[in-house]
Amino acid sequence: MSAIPALNPADSSELAAVLDGVVAAVTAGGERLRERYRPTARPGSLHEIVRDLDANDEAVLAVVKEPLLALRPDAQWAEDELAGGALPAGEWWVVDTAEGNINHIHGMSDWSVTATLVRDNAPVLTAVHVPLTGDLYTAVRGQGAFLNGRHLRVSAKSDFKAALVGTGQARPDDSEEALRRMGASITAMLLSALVVRASVPATMQLVHVAAGRMDAFWQFSDVRSDHLPGALLVSEAGGTVTDTRGEPWTLSSQDFLASAPGIHPRAVEVLTGLG
Repeated sequence: MSAIPALNPADSSELAAVLDGVVAAVTAGGERLRERYRPTARPGSLHEIVRDLDANDEAVLAVVKEPLLALRPDAQWAEDELAGGALPAGEWWVVDTAEGNINHIHGMSDWSVTATLVRDNAPVLTAVHVPLTGDLYTAVRGQGAFLNGRHLRVSAKSDFKAALVGTGQARPDDSEEALRRMGASITAMLLSALVVRASVPATMQLVHVAAGRMDAFWQFSDVRSDHLPGALLVSEAGGTVTDTRGEPWTLSSQDFLASAPGIHPRAVEVLTGLG
């Protein structure tokens, strides 16, 4: 089941021809981010954190933006990576220059560079580069999801008691209501699933769902850059992508759920039972 509309074969083939250029761009961005990585980094204040986050974004943007725009001259650029909601019609690049930036500047390893081409509010192509491992996750709508050229497939689990699931905070300034809802959902999942992860960034959990290592990821957020790469990867790997009530997910949705099909109904049941 997927909420992402299908492409006709001609469009799919056209986009596949663009993929090499997208991979080159995110790989170059990832190399720039890797050069800036220091395992011993320990920013000591909010000022230093904001400074380092911005510096990473600017450094990677300098090597990815022009190449991506050159690949699709009519596509527009979504400037705010923490923004949510629907985009105007047409093609848009939604790029996270440092997905997991907060981890990078604290010397942790969960970070990547992502680029997703969105057409009329549906993701049609994505590439996620993980510089420290060299892993590359890619998908073109209708052509499957891949890790380093190998097909991905979501988990075959059907027993929710055996499920490894995850969530995470989307923005540092999320409302108290959103954070309390997140906390309640973690408690509900702890009582229902096998193991619950709570970490950032979203994409680094969603690639695990697409690869079958994790079984579900949910988030009470509409941040586009958090969900678009994983939504396409999970969908193309045979997973189910909806909102937390089981309704079709779109960029207008207020929350997000991606899971293996066998546990999706139970995940929806748990998340809609929060009150």
